[in-house]
Amino acid sequence: MIRLYHNPRCSKSREALQLLQDAGAQIEVIEYLKQTPSIEELDQLLSLLELEPRQLMRRHEEEYQMLYLDDIALERRQLIAAMHDNPILIERPIAQCEQRAVIGRPPQNVLSLLTQA
Repeated sequence: MIRLYHNPRCSKSREALQLLQDAGAQIEVIEYLKQTPSIEELDQLLSLLELEPRQLMRRHEEEYQMLYLDDIALERRQLIAAMHDNPILIERPIAQCEQRAVIGRPPQNVLSLLTQA
């Protein structure tokens, strides 16, 4: 089962979903703007992706600037909390299967999880 953190308004996210569907994958779609991942889930995703919080953030979003998230004094937990409170900041799509995760940029990246699905 592949869990896809999805935004239906995003063309890359829609394309990643279509690729997984076309491949016959079992998919759990999570519209993360409506079903915000918990702080613990975000922390786990970051670990699986081997990324720091800012690397998973959409830095051009207005919220990023308004919340001064480029402040180097901010700690990991504060950045994760900002993504939880403002899920528009989360890069998408993210696909997770067991203990692996990828960002679907380009969308074809999600297909790498099929060997583990």
